[in-house]
Amino acid sequence: MPEARLALYWAPEPEDPLHRLGSAWLGRDAETGAPLPQPALPELDIREVTADPRGYGLHATLKPPFRLRVSWAEALAAAEALAARTAPFDLPPLAVENLGGFLALRETAPCPALRPFADACVEALDPCRAPPDEAELAKRRRARLSAQQEALLGRYGYPYVMEEWRFHITLSRRLSAEEMAVVRPAVTDFLGEAPAMPRRVGAISLFTQAKAGAPFLIAERLPLRG
Repeated sequence: MPEARLALYWAPEPEDPLHRLGSAWLGRDAETGAPLPQPALPELDIREVTADPRGYGLHATLKPPFRLRVSWAEALAAAEALAARTAPFDLPPLAVENLGGFLALRETAPCPALRPFADACVEALDPCRAPPDEAELAKRRRARLSAQQEALLGRYGYPYVMEEWRFHITLSRRLSAEEMAVVRPAVTDFLGEAPAMPRRVGAISLFTQAKAGAPFLIAERLPLRG
């Protein structure tokens, strides 16, 4: 479908407690598409607080969502070739942090392998990407991009890649200070020890979106074999 989009994400493995708990926090399992019951928040509607990240599924972005200019088979082959030449690596413990008003899981220690990994994902699938239309570009530019972000938008169709990329697993919409004081301790308590558990980045996941507004689903998990 012309509206369909593809993204390359890292997502916890199905057996990882972070997959179960993080998906329950967001209210949807991107592996199965099933809705999940969510914990209650005092004085806030957790469905509304998590609506945006729920649509994307529990993940950390590597190659942001894009429309295809090639066939699905060609895009899958490019992703498989990337996975075949990429070596697995250990991810540092994660923790809930305030990322510009959003709550997200971030790494708690340096991880030299992360940035080259994300850069390689952006480059490997870029030949498969259809250019963004003017409406998409205008939407991105409403964020008042820096000169570097504008250059990245022109080159890769997205302003927050390469030097502007940050590993993060989004857990909420943008929150006010008052909301942050409620939601941050709630999600930290709900996830418990799961974010800080040792884990290995051993696969990349192709997420697909059938049409605008549809939820993203995991279509393929590709083991890293480099």
